[in-house]
Amino acid sequence: MPDFAKILIANRGEIAIRIMRAANEMGKKTVAVYAEEDKLGLHRFKADEAYRIGEGLGPVAAYLSIDEMIRVAKASGADAIHPGYGLLSENPEFVDACEQNGITFIGPRAETMRALGDKASARRVAMAAGVPVIPATEVLGEDMAAIRAQAQEVGYPLMLKASWGGGGRGMRPIASESELEEKVLEGRREAEAAFGNGEGYLEKMILKARHVEVQILGDKQGDIYHLYERDCSVQRRNQKVVERAPAPYLSADQRAEICELGRKICVHVNYECAGTVEFLMDMADGKFYFIEVNPRVQVEHTVTEEVTGIDIVRAQILIAEGKSIAEATGKPDQSAVTLTGHALQTRITTEDPQNNFIPDYGRITAYRSATGMGIRLDGGTAYAGGVITRYYDSLLTKITAKAPTPEMAIARMDRALREFRIRGSRPTSPLSRTC
Repeated sequence: MPDFAKILIANRGEIAIRIMRAANEMGKKTVAVYAEEDKLGLHRFKADEAYRIGEGLGPVAAYLSIDEMIRVAKASGADAIHPGYGLLSENPEFVDACEQNGITFIGPRAETMRALGDKASARRVAMAAGVPVIPATEVLGEDMAAIRAQAQEVGYPLMLKASWGGGGRGMRPIASESELEEKVLEGRREAEAAFGNGEGYLEKMILKARHVEVQILGDKQGDIYHLYERDCSVQRRNQKVVERAPAPYLSADQRAEICELGRKICVHVNYECAGTVEFLMDMADGKFYFIEVNPRVQVEHTVTEEVTGIDIVRAQILIAEGKSIAEATGKPDQSAVTLTGHALQTRITTEDPQNNFIPDYGRITAYRSATGMGIRLDGGTAYAGGVITRYYDSLLTKITAKAPTPEMAIARMDRALREFRIRGSRPTSPLSRTC
C-alpha cells in the first residue's frame, strides 16, 4: 500500500489540529472541513487546504454528513480520511463509504466497528473472549412493562447506557422502579440527538468503582500491543474530567491482568489501528468488569503518549498505510513498550462553574496559557480574538502534565492551571480540576 500524500480530517477543534500536526511532521498534506458556523475555527487555518461543508445543514449536521466528507475528499484529492473522535469516528457506514470511493479510512474495519462500536454487541464479544462483564439487559425494546421486568431481573440500582456513541450522553443512573420510565425516555432522546440512534440497555451499577481503560494498537498483520492503562475515575455528568497514566493504585499483577483482558478482546476480533477497552474496577474486591470498546483515538490519549513515548496518531496513520505495529511504534515487541513517569490531563473549557457548568460563548479578548517543563497543551480555538460559538463542544485546550511521580505531576498541573488567564466579552470560566 503506498504512503498517503494528503489526509482529510473529518473533524474540528483540538483533535483536528492534533492530527494535522502529526501529518505535517510526516510530510503529508492536510485538508480541513468547516461548517459555516465554524468558519473562524482555528483548525481551518492550520490545514494546507480548507473546504466549507454542509450548506443548508445545521452546524453539527454538517460534520455528520458522510456525503459531504466524501465530496471534499474527492475534490481535494485526499487519499485518506482521519475521523478523530466523536462525530463520524464510530460510524461503520462512513468506513464503507470511504472504501467504496477508494479512500483509506484511518481506523478499524467496518465489521469491527459493528461488533464493538455498539456497546451491547461489544458485551457479547467480551463474553465470547472470556472477559468478565457487568450483569445487564439486552437492548431495550419499546414495551415499558417488558423493560420493568428486565430491570427487576438485573436488580437496582441500574445505569442506562446508549448502545452507540460516548461522552456520557444517553447515560442515566436509575435508583428505583419509580424513575425507570422517565430516565429511559430521557436518555433515549439525548442519545438520539447526539448519535442519531436512541438504542440502549440497562446495566447493574457498581456504586464504588474506578474507571480504568486500556490503550490498544493493532496492525493489518494481526499483531496487537497494549500501551498500558489510564485512570479516568474523576468524572462529572458521566464525562471524564481528569485522566491519569498509569493508574497509580494498581499493583503490578493487577496492571498485567487488566492489560491482558483488554488485549484478549481485541485479539478476538483481529483489531486494527487504535482503540480503547474500558473497564470498571469494583473497589470492594478489586475485580475488573468490561464496559465498552471505543474504536477510535480518545480525548485522553495524550497521557498514554507521555508515559510510553509512542505517538498514537502517527501510529494510526502508519498502520493504515500497511506498516507493522513495530514500525509504527518503534517498539519491536510488547516487552519493549515500557512506562516512564506519570502523566495527567485536565481540560480548560468555557463552562461556568457558578452557573451549573453551562457552556459560555463569545469572543476571547485576552488569552494567556501555561508553559514550562513537563507541560503539554493541545488546543483548539484558544487565542485572543478567537470566537467561541454556542454550537460546539466548550473545550478550549487540554493540559497534560508529566513528572517522575504522581505527586509531582499533580503539583505541576496545579501550577499550570493557575497560570491561565482568559477574558472575553462574556467571562470564559476555566473548568480546572486536579485529583
